[in-house]
Amino acid sequence: MGIRAAANKVLSLQQMANSAEVLNDLLGYPPLAPVPIAYNFLVPNFKGMQNFLNAVESSSPEGDSAPITSPENPTAPPTPPPSPPPEKGETGEQAPITSTEDPNEMPSSTSDVDDPVQPGKSSAASNQMEVSLFTAATEAFSKANTNCSIAESLERCRPIVSLAKSRNIRVRGYVSVALGCPYEGSDVDPHKVAEITATLLEMGADEVSVADTTGMGTAPKTQELLKALFAAGIAPKDLALHFHDTYGQALVNAVVGLENGIRTFDSSVGGLGGCPYSKGATGNVATEDLVHCLHSLGGHTGIDVEKMAEIGAWISKELGRPNDSRAGKAILARLSSK
Repeated sequence: MGIRAAANKVLSLQQMANSAEVLNDLLGYPPLAPVPIAYNFLVPNFKGMQNFLNAVESSSPEGDSAPITSPENPTAPPTPPPSPPPEKGETGEQAPITSTEDPNEMPSSTSDVDDPVQPGKSSAASNQMEVSLFTAATEAFSKANTNCSIAESLERCRPIVSLAKSRNIRVRGYVSVALGCPYEGSDVDPHKVAEITATLLEMGADEVSVADTTGMGTAPKTQELLKALFAAGIAPKDLALHFHDTYGQALVNAVVGLENGIRTFDSSVGGLGGCPYSKGATGNVATEDLVHCLHSLGGHTGIDVEKMAEIGAWISKELGRPNDSRAGKAILARLSSK
């Protein structure tokens, strides 16, 4: 997507009155892109899921349900499946950092067969959706963030997951404060995180993103957490890692995850974000920084890091906030000197 096209789309969404209108606009009039777009929608409760489905159905010009499954395979999840499992089986054993076909290419969540790159093919029919659910690894944060206990939050998730799966909508779970809590401290029990993650997967979540919401995580703690997750029988292919960069450890922790077979990482262009319940928490690791790191390790992400840097600078300016991507700023400085 061109930067100006993205700007026009975002600015038009800023003028809308509510989330239903934003959803309808995205589904009915998607921005042009060289590949299908996967949209992720946060669903806070069952009513939110019902509202989401109502908006999906009303986005069709004739009232029919908008496509929520892959156009190539109507029974497949609406977003590409997670990356391949490790070569040594469904355990925590390390997967290769590069693919066997090309020693320099990172494994991807898509393939030429499942989701061919077709320039100009992004459309309302080809784009895909998934819903996200949140719980937390500590009782105090769960109460602050969702006004309920961990057990109650998981019970709230069950009917949402069931309804989503009945509609062939992919579900992504999140476990917040997995490596440190602003209320209960940095010693979060990794076995509790593994238990919650396993529960989300067992109820039908396609993937669970384990989140260092506060940025308190370190390399040893990340290693310990992954060890607990794998010991609970959770495969690397079912996990994503989500690192906030509050203490500058996000890239280090991401590399630990990479070395342990994780292939899906959350990031935020320009390092945007934060957490209202964690004082001082910054945004996710900047996409530009993560991509630059992966490329420096010989990986191929399919992302043009220079274009990403331009987008990071643009959105930071639009929001009136500093650009927190160190790689992005360095790339732009190099480009401007040419």
